[in-house]
Amino acid sequence: MKKIVTAALVICVLHSVSAQDFHFAQSDQTPLLINPAAAGVFDGWERIGINHRSQWINTGTKFNTTSIAADANLWKSTRRNSAHAGVGVLFYNDIGGDSKFGNQMGSLTISGILPAGKSSTISAGIQGGFGQRKADLSGVSFMNQWDGTEFNESIISGEQNVLTSFIYMDASAGLYYVYRGRKSSFARNSDFKLKLGVSGYHLNSPKMKFINGSVDRLNRKYVAHVSVTGDIPGSRFAMDGSVLQFIQGGHYETLLGARVRYRFEDGTKITGMNQNAYAGFGLQMRVKDAIIPSLLLDWGGFKFVLSYDVTISKLRRAYSGGSLEFSMVYVNKHHALFKSRKRRM
Repeated sequence: MKKIVTAALVICVLHSVSAQDFHFAQSDQTPLLINPAAAGVFDGWERIGINHRSQWINTGTKFNTTSIAADANLWKSTRRNSAHAGVGVLFYNDIGGDSKFGNQMGSLTISGILPAGKSSTISAGIQGGFGQRKADLSGVSFMNQWDGTEFNESIISGEQNVLTSFIYMDASAGLYYVYRGRKSSFARNSDFKLKLGVSGYHLNSPKMKFINGSVDRLNRKYVAHVSVTGDIPGSRFAMDGSVLQFIQGGHYETLLGARVRYRFEDGTKITGMNQNAYAGFGLQMRVKDAIIPSLLLDWGGFKFVLSYDVTISKLRRAYSGGSLEFSMVYVNKHHALFKSRKRRM
């Protein structure tokens, strides 16, 4: 039964190249995959993160996605909210199924970040890079190889391994707004943040050439996202909430999320040498598809998140398992490589 499910998933991928992109449940840990304008927009100087997702982990075959991303502020001032730039690089490898269907990408992101009042910033970003698609049908079982009891690889399927490997260019862009509110007390600061943005991916509609003589287009993907984070006054707790909407080629995906964080260590207010440390629990819902519980540890500049997708869609009738995801992000808040050295006049 697992091979039937696997074969069905592979066929869906190969014959629906214009469908949705791969995705991570932990969208807050993959900012460059959500909005190019997010490059350099964070509290700190440099940021690097790694994400890994194992999709449908009990299907009998592997569907894995790994991304590595890094971004930094360029010439950001330590003393005032001034205009600066952001730059980021992103690499990911998405591969799965008996066909070893692969999607690799490397991209460069550049953003411009402008102050919009004392507590707000607006940024615009562009992202460009090269991707590669490839697959190998030699390891795939087809329905005409079913002998009534199992898939028999000695039965000749008659299918030819005609899929080609190809490279394509990709272009994306986005806009991003961030509001930062802060209430100060003698003991510590209580923070509040509102983030919202819109972005478009595959704006050049890259050509997909899986079979010689046949050309398809990768549909443009549009993303809208809103998130709120804030400390609960008078307590050691904080709340996060988020909404993301993906639209691509007639496919829609809505991701809702909420998280509770507990501050178990206070950062130093004057020197800033020590940062607040949190442990948290979150719950997301990919509407009509999955419930996603998660655990978080944010300590010493590192942010670890572990989550598991519990399938609730009709796919559960054939496959009752889920998907495991892990991420780690480090933010440098102390010694910037590109800190502005301009003095206030």
